[in-house]
Amino acid sequence: MKTLQAGDKAPDFKVNDQDGNVISSTDYKGKKWIVFFYPKASTPGCTAEACNLRDNYKELQKKSYELLGVSADSEKRQKNFREKYSFPFPLLADEKKEVINAFGVWGPKKFMGREFDGIHRTTFLINENGIVESVIDKVKTKDHAAQILD
Repeated sequence: MKTLQAGDKAPDFKVNDQDGNVISSTDYKGKKWIVFFYPKASTPGCTAEACNLRDNYKELQKKSYELLGVSADSEKRQKNFREKYSFPFPLLADEKKEVINAFGVWGPKKFMGREFDGIHRTTFLINENGIVESVIDKVKTKDHAAQILD
């Protein structure tokens, strides 16, 4: 697994969001954007992380950031997650793992002594030219916005 690093170009992609709308990397041309990958919708850590970003969304917008959440969940699961917690940003249903693999966040993980393949909780800050400015791979789920805003 080769995760994108600062200085890399963000990959091109087209994937549906929670409502079945096609979201493309070209939608973000000329904008600063954040792509945060999370293992599974509606699980405790992912909920804490996404709610923290929601609660600080205005601050992120003041810094001109657009926000995009990605996991391998279905559109229906993403839609339920987004509606339950009123997220103001789209969630991509990357069931084929196109975006996940393009950013290099799929790979071996350990959890409670078990090894398996899954999504590594990682956030990418991308500039107006589509270049990754920074990568946060040690995400603090309850304080993630502060990590981005620092």
